[in-house]
Amino acid sequence: MLKTAFFAIAASLITSVNSLGTSCTAALTPGAVAGQPSWMQTITRRGSSAYNTSPGVATYKPYRNVKDYGAKGDGVTDDTAAINAAIADQNRCGNGCASSTLSPAIVFFPTGNYYVSGSIIPYYLTQLVGDATNPPTITAAAGFTGYLIDADPYIPGGNGAQYWVNQNNFFKSIRHFKLDISKTGVTSGATGLHWQVAQATTLVDIVVTMSTDPTTTQVGMFMENGSGGFMSDLIFNGGKYGINVGNQQFTVRNLTVNNAQTAVYANWAWGWTYQGVNINNCGIGFNIQEGGINTAHQTVGSEVIIDAVVTNTPTFILTSNSYNGTFAGSLLLDNIKFTSVTTGVKDSSGATKLAGGTTTVRQWAQGNTYSGTGTTATYVQASITSPATKPTQLLTSTGNIYSRGRTDYPNYAASQFASVKAAGAKGDGVTDDTAAIQAFINANWGCKILFFDAGTYYVTSTVTLPTGSIMVGEVWATIIGGGSNFANSASPLPVFKVGNAGEKGATEISDIVFSARSGSAGAIVLEWNTADTAGKQATAAAWDIHVRLGGFTGSGMQVSNCAKLSGHATAPCTAAFMGLHITSQATAYLEGTWVWTADHDLDDVNQSQIDVYTGRGIVTESAAGPVWLIGTASEHAAIVQYNFVNAQNVYAGFIQTETAYYQPSPAAPAPFTLSTTYNDPTLTAGNFGWGSTVLGTSNFIFIYGGGHYNFFNNYDQTCLTTNNCQTSMIKVASTATNIYYYGLSTVGTTYMLSVDSTNVISAAANVNGFQDSFTYWKSSNTGGGQNSVTITSISTTGTTASSSTTTSKATTTTSSTTSTTTAAAGTCSGVAYSSSTSVCDNGKVCPIGQWACNGTCYTPTSQCCSAGVLVAATGTCTCSGQGFASASYVCDNLQLCPAGTYSCGGACYSATLYGCCNKALTPVGQGC
Repeated sequence: MLKTAFFAIAASLITSVNSLGTSCTAALTPGAVAGQPSWMQTITRRGSSAYNTSPGVATYKPYRNVKDYGAKGDGVTDDTAAINAAIADQNRCGNGCASSTLSPAIVFFPTGNYYVSGSIIPYYLTQLVGDATNPPTITAAAGFTGYLIDADPYIPGGNGAQYWVNQNNFFKSIRHFKLDISKTGVTSGATGLHWQVAQATTLVDIVVTMSTDPTTTQVGMFMENGSGGFMSDLIFNGGKYGINVGNQQFTVRNLTVNNAQTAVYANWAWGWTYQGVNINNCGIGFNIQEGGINTAHQTVGSEVIIDAVVTNTPTFILTSNSYNGTFAGSLLLDNIKFTSVTTGVKDSSGATKLAGGTTTVRQWAQGNTYSGTGTTATYVQASITSPATKPTQLLTSTGNIYSRGRTDYPNYAASQFASVKAAGAKGDGVTDDTAAIQAFINANWGCKILFFDAGTYYVTSTVTLPTGSIMVGEVWATIIGGGSNFANSASPLPVFKVGNAGEKGATEISDIVFSARSGSAGAIVLEWNTADTAGKQATAAAWDIHVRLGGFTGSGMQVSNCAKLSGHATAPCTAAFMGLHITSQATAYLEGTWVWTADHDLDDVNQSQIDVYTGRGIVTESAAGPVWLIGTASEHAAIVQYNFVNAQNVYAGFIQTETAYYQPSPAAPAPFTLSTTYNDPTLTAGNFGWGSTVLGTSNFIFIYGGGHYNFFNNYDQTCLTTNNCQTSMIKVASTATNIYYYGLSTVGTTYMLSVDSTNVISAAANVNGFQDSFTYWKSSNTGGGQNSVTITSISTTGTTASSSTTTSKATTTTSSTTSTTTAAAGTCSGVAYSSSTSVCDNGKVCPIGQWACNGTCYTPTSQCCSAGVLVAATGTCTCSGQGFASASYVCDNLQLCPAGTYSCGGACYSATLYGCCNKALTPVGQGC
């Protein structure tokens, strides 16, 4: 169902790279033969579970084909028992097992029609995968009731107990299926999916078909709890509800609902983000009126809906808020296109709050709004005046946020995959696989898809994935670093490095867990250096990759040695310096990524809580962007969960964090120290790590939905009763520009957001049920437009050398640093110049303090470059349609930049540090 888009980009998968693997004779191109079985079905399987010692299981097999267990897929035979047998075989983690990393399974469904009379139950750490070339159908029998696929069954007679605790129901994925419950009876109440799950869970490429009878009670998906999560590329046809959902948080991308009574029924939420929604011929688009109209009882906390198309639907939003001037439920609408919509937003009293028609809603908000350092909320239930205009780097040609769905590479044959185990890696969690993995990658990248068979691959030095590679894991194959190379927090090194600084090219990773073993205080678990292919978007991308630190067999950090409140030693329970680092020259498109420092032991029967120490979660320094973080989470790092520093052109929705449960014992940043080299935030809010920080000269950072939570002080929850588990959750530097937080919810904090060291947004003023929510906050220094991209400095901190020998910078702990720029000679379009006296601006040498306008140097105090033509500064200055004052801004190469900076390929820069060669930034002295 998704293969067309991927076939279209297949020819450009290997671009902007100068070589291929040593075994390659030609670059990888699609090679599947039409009508032949998917590579998923025919590839040789070598996967294993490194630590599985289940009684009676001689050789554990992660891969299962349902037809090997007796399923027919003929649309007639009842395949229920066979499918569930394939899932459960070899003593896997089902009812009575809280969680386990020891029995991963990928359960494959060849093309066919699988007739079932009972629920299919995906166990813990299970992927159900259909043939992506022709997705299979699962059809419910005529007498079927209940859930066709049930991700967390209720135990009969269990008084509400379920197989798994919903907030800990991790690591489940379902993709490439058609589910048909239309034949179950109009009033059967049958449901396609019961998806009560938590982090590291995905639904991708699913179509659910239901009755279109106006009295039907069928439901496409039901969710009543959990802590998700990400889902994408979903279609629901018919039904009472397309989806009926409640969860702490979720990100939904590319959702289509046709001919339902209600497309989306929200039964509760702290915060959800819907990106890319299509609603056609439904009675109601979103019903979010569940709960009351006051802050204590509003159960739907925050909803963010961006890039929606609504057609022939009488009411788009039905909300419970029936009066103005108070806060009871946050709603943000952004870029909503109506066609034949009677009412845009209507409350439960029937009052219209937003008119319908055939029109586009640029931005509309319901809830409390803030700006800059203002501490008093403005309640709105209206269109936003002067809405933010997003940079084009993040957008499609039609103005939507750019997105890419994941693929299982249906256009490639099994022979086009190379197995890391076939090349000599063991994946047994004991053998040092570093050399074998690097040799395998070096030989095959660019002409083969690099297939990491299920297993745990132990490495003792940095592994580098060349730009231009495709890497696919089998049911979250794990790469775990350890040893002396990763032990020194003063000289951190990456465990796994994606590309080298300055490289551009199509690079893709899916279904991999990255980790580090006990004692790895100097491990940067995943370093992302690769940037998009020139002129293309989101070619440097990853789906369903995670960083998991501690709390599992083989990590060296479990209840036996890191139990909470046990007085254990610190070093053995220290996991990593940083989870994920997106470096200054990189771009990234990430979907469904979870960076988790364990709070409990996944392989302990009681899921006992443990102390595991990681310094930082996700650090994003991409100086020009773009970066897309879609459905990501970062939890339990000591200093900060998300740090955007000197970053630009970032879209993130929804971001979810939790503060480390052990804090303030030890207090942040312990057991680490703050590093100026890696731009750690100061801890002005006390002894706890930040949820998110935006620092330095960051610009155009868009957070579309976020949840920052603190549930504990040293494992005690008393602080929740007074909402003072920590002082503040978000820190934004006053030097950052064009920063926007939409639909932000917090738990357990006195203040939600601070600017520098000043607390700004009080949680008590935004009570919204259990959580606190504001609808939007924007920095005081906003401006520019859709073609306006602004950077005032470029940092290269934390990147590693591009040679085969990995190097690192030692961290510093000083409170400030001073940089000195040395003048250097360079060339500009073949003309020599010195950076001490001149600047290379768009291929033209001009004196320092002057800019180039179509090949002519000029001084912006007297002239401005307006639409490529020099005009007097006293006249009207415009830049790509955006008016500007020449005293504050300069239009350089049709880009609006702060006065004193220059533009190059979409980035503003300081000429004392960089030159511009062929629309690419190059360090001064390097030349073109």
